Amino acid sequence: MNITFDLGKTNDIDELEQLYNDLNDYLAKGVNYPGWIKGVYPVRQNAIDGVKQGNLYTAKHNGKIIGSIILSHEPETAYYKAKWEFESDYSDIFVVHTFVVHPDFLKCGVGKSLMDFSIEHSIKAQIKSIRLDVYEGNIPAIRLYEKCGFKYIDTVDLGLGSYGLNWFRLYEKLL
Repeated sequence: MNITFDLGKTNDIDELEQLYNDLNDYLAKGVNYPGWIKGVYPVRQNAIDGVKQGNLYTAKHNGKIIGSIILSHEPETAYYKAKWEFESDYSDIFVVHTFVVHPDFLKCGVGKSLMDFSIEHSIKAQIKSIRLDVYEGNIPAIRLYEKCGFKYIDTVDLGLGSYGLNWFRLYEKLL
């Protein structure tokens, strides 16, 4: 499959919001591995913020956005409690946020391509490590991250217990 990667632009926001909604509708009908909820996360504001901050990337196939990822320098508060492999102030670390694949393209290698892009982009940007958190029940994502060389660091509470999401696994990939 031919996939192109681009920095998200303002005119991508409507399409990203539709992708988030399509994905949440799909998750609500089956096994909701990440525990996401339409109208809660991910939402249009995540796309707006990512585009505005210049850290949202899109994966397109035939001109249509089929996936997206945000690579920021902002960790969740709980990240500071973990014992990471690499100590840093986050200026040379990317944190993965809002990593999405359109439901029509699940199990097609889009997630793996987005992860590969993130790793290559991070190396070019002289980033030393990529970190992420994943809900402990999100087995498909955990498998993907481990396949891409991410190492389990710790399990933390991100304060999302009211949504039934008590524990998140932290992963890191040193570059």
